[in-house]
Amino acid sequence: MSLQRPVDHLTKIISDTPGKLARCLSSKVREFLKKKWERTHLSFWNKMVVISCVIAISLDPLFLYIPFIDEEKKCLGMDKKLRNVALILRSLTDITFLVRIGYQIYEDINKAYKEINKEKSEWELDLQMTLMRRDEIVSFAAILATTLQWGSLLIDLLSVFPTPQVLVVKGFYQMRGQRFLERRLVANFFLLSQYLPRIYLIISTSKELTGIIGIHIKALFNLFLYILASHVVGAFWYFFSIQRKTSCWYWACKKYNDHEGCMSTFYCDGDHNTSTANLTFFNEFCGIDVPDNTKLPFDYGIFLDSFKLGNMGHFPTKLCYSFWWGLKNLSNFGTSLTTSNYVWENLFAILISITGMLLFVYLIGNVQTYIHMKTKSDELRQKIKLKESDIEAWMAKKGIPDDMKKEIMSNIIPKLEELKDADLQNLFNVLPWYMQKSLKHVLGLNILSQVELLKETDDKVLKAMCDDLTPVTYGKDKIIIREGDRIDRMLLIIDGTVSFGPDSGATKQLEKGLVYGEELLKWASRNQHTFNEFEGKKLVSAAKEGLKLDESEDEAKKKEELKEKFEGLCKVVKDVLGDRVEKVVVSDRLTVLDYQHGKNHEGSSLEG
Repeated sequence: MSLQRPVDHLTKIISDTPGKLARCLSSKVREFLKKKWERTHLSFWNKMVVISCVIAISLDPLFLYIPFIDEEKKCLGMDKKLRNVALILRSLTDITFLVRIGYQIYEDINKAYKEINKEKSEWELDLQMTLMRRDEIVSFAAILATTLQWGSLLIDLLSVFPTPQVLVVKGFYQMRGQRFLERRLVANFFLLSQYLPRIYLIISTSKELTGIIGIHIKALFNLFLYILASHVVGAFWYFFSIQRKTSCWYWACKKYNDHEGCMSTFYCDGDHNTSTANLTFFNEFCGIDVPDNTKLPFDYGIFLDSFKLGNMGHFPTKLCYSFWWGLKNLSNFGTSLTTSNYVWENLFAILISITGMLLFVYLIGNVQTYIHMKTKSDELRQKIKLKESDIEAWMAKKGIPDDMKKEIMSNIIPKLEELKDADLQNLFNVLPWYMQKSLKHVLGLNILSQVELLKETDDKVLKAMCDDLTPVTYGKDKIIIREGDRIDRMLLIIDGTVSFGPDSGATKQLEKGLVYGEELLKWASRNQHTFNEFEGKKLVSAAKEGLKLDESEDEAKKKEELKEKFEGLCKVVKDVLGDRVEKVVVSDRLTVLDYQHGKNHEGSSLEG
């Protein structure tokens, strides 16, 4: 492993250190804190969305228990206490979705605002009295239209739409007249479809949380989804049984002489009182108390149990039995259901069967996934345990302080769990930037302080040099510097050995703790002492571009700009020194005669 530094003159590093470190540190801290806040914020909102969806799906079926059959009066009543509780709870869960919708719109508007103002300078924005000019409104709207996440926004709007409040609490009791059965079928479709966006949100968001929540929590969550589905199916079974009963009353009234008067008694409104004749009539056509082996006057199909057990009134009774009915039939895929010839009843039974099979396949698939994840997790733990001793031995060998050892291990283990194939041969690959900086100081300071030209150098300068180092790992027999090439780096060897000499064979080896490339320091020292002071301020060497790497187009352009900048400095220096020098020029070349090429024997070094 090695650390490589960009080509810069030593004096520039020293002179620019305080300001550069401050800017670098502040920008990195801001970036680190921003990313951490975004991850935490996103994780929090994803959890809130899943929890809100689960609670909403758990509470929405309460609306389906609001209607009940008054067997004494033979009318359809409303549980007003349950209605009030359901409305309040549903309103509370909707708050989360409304906040999520508002936040999404705010973020998209903010992105569009930044996009439309990105070409403006700061003083233009300061002078602007409003957020945007009138001529920018159309452009802003166009940008916003492309920025808005319409799919996510539509899902959230459908999730918060008050379908059960409108259709059950209000609309269900307003359906009267000749075509009220057809209108109820349409209402049933919307009541069923309202669960689709929330189910989608639960599945999509829970996938994003897979890496955050534990395996056991995920397993319990999937089991809870199965129980939740049973709760929803049971509630719809109860609600459809109410409708099946009123359908029987409707067909019975068709055979009654006073058809309109008969249908007007369906709802328990105010001081409702069904006549004795109507009670007898309904019992005759819709009753369930018949002798054994006698066919019922009306075939209730899968809803018959709801009437036989008399669970039409007491809320805890009908809730528990309906839940049990849903759980039982989802578990056996609806194979025990005996349906009538009613089309919508058969479709409901088919839906139960398909839902049960899908949940079963989903749970089995998740069980296999958990087994695989558990196996991989065990393998990872074994890998970590095997590596821990090697890492601790390496840190002890390098003299890493105990507090830093603990912090390094606390960073490595979670990183290995996140990136299972992380390279532990180079610790810098798995450490955050602030730990990399501290590790550079520990590894580099001891080596730099032993260099002859740096023995009297202040620790702050040495740390600044360490900060500009970059990790590089060389394999065995890797050519680092070829004979005849310019020296463009210093190698601080921290592991392994480096051989150097002519191409005919290695003549000398450098081991860990040594430095290769001290010629750079000697050259920097000679150029620095060419002129020491100018009006009490240390001058930056005009030969700062003496070291050269293969240049990209951007690097070449930057070099020319720096050269033009330092040409002015050369004129100032020439005026100060007068006849003592013939001329002062900016050079981008350095020829070092006394060096030979280096050949690596698989190790690591600090290189600058």
